Amino acid sequence: MARGEFSARKLKQKRKKSRWKDKAYMRRKLALYKKDPLRGSPQARGIVIDKRICEQKQPHSGLIKTVRVQLIKNNIQVTAFVPGNKAIDHISEHDEVLIEKVGGSQGGPVGSQWGLKYKVVKVNGVALSEILKGKKQKPMRG
Repeated sequence: MARGEFSARKLKQKRKKSRWKDKAYMRRKLALYKKDPLRGSPQARGIVIDKRICEQKQPHSGLIKTVRVQLIKNNIQVTAFVPGNKAIDHISEHDEVLIEKVGGSQGGPVGSQWGLKYKVVKVNGVALSEILKGKKQKPMRG
């Protein structure tokens, strides 16, 4: 290993190369926070554009109810998973929803859900779980 009088260049290059193993350095240099539609925040509000159905990855079979959401902060469109039985019936187009990250490893999808990185938490300011339990009603928007 070069540690002599004329080894400064080699030491500098080695240090530069091994910095990429540091996760924080890599995320900062590649600007990964900019590639995230939520821009690093845990939650974001958006308007429902349309309702969709996605199929699960193999070996599972089933239809996942999803909504296409346009974020208010930057007009980026994302697909969000709607958790719960018959929950999709309580969401209509042009509703305002609050979405958050699902929580897969490295910001990815969970389990057999294809590319679904976000889930719906609130509809028109009311928690989706409260609406499904029947404790609250969804207010009409507008």
